[in-house]
Amino acid sequence: MKNILILICTISVLWACKNEIKNSEVPVSTEKNDNDWTNLFDGESFDGWHTYLQDTISSQWQIEDGVMFYKPDPDKNQGMNNLITDKRYTNYELSLEWKISVDGNSGVFFGVLEDEKYVVPYMTAPEVQIRDYTNIPDFTDKQQMSGAIFGIVGIEKDVANKAGEWNHFLIRIDHENNQGSVSLNEEEVAKFPVNGEGWQTLVEDSKFMDWEGFGITQEGHIGLQDHAHGVWFRSIKIRELN
Repeated sequence: MKNILILICTISVLWACKNEIKNSEVPVSTEKNDNDWTNLFDGESFDGWHTYLQDTISSQWQIEDGVMFYKPDPDKNQGMNNLITDKRYTNYELSLEWKISVDGNSGVFFGVLEDEKYVVPYMTAPEVQIRDYTNIPDFTDKQQMSGAIFGIVGIEKDVANKAGEWNHFLIRIDHENNQGSVSLNEEEVAKFPVNGEGWQTLVEDSKFMDWEGFGITQEGHIGLQDHAHGVWFRSIKIRELN
């Protein structure tokens, strides 16, 4: 009888551990009505995406098990492999999951203006920052933490999971009502105007103040940044606002 009880306890512990591991890999996002959302990534191909100003996609961008990821190759060009959507969007909510490598840096662009005058999306589009600072324990710049609008709007609270763990962004861009926001892991961390005098004031108070094409378009592409660090994305979907 004693041996049977020990066996039952052992099985229970193993089952609990199995569930804990499994649950750590389930999607973080919890949208209530998937019928309102359109997938921007089918989990198998780069359909609907292209490299900024190019027709091809670098082999450093790969897909495996429903995850799109950037694996930097030190022998190849870096920083010029930013992906953007084929379509342009104006008013929407964007939901996606991401994880970043140790001390990695990347971001999600909105309002990307694709024009040969500009070499990379970073020159035209605000960036929702993705950043890890594992080895920078005294890092305090809230405008460069995950969920911030890089260099423009700082986050209210750092709620990002550590490097290698999945996070969820819900990014709302609503030019109709002049409202933008970023929620990270189901907590709103940034809120900001997206056009007009309020937006212009934010830009003029940043390093982008003299950048000719920065943040000037309301209808633009969505982009994923190549910043020469490993970064992973999955469950990318959009809900356009009426």
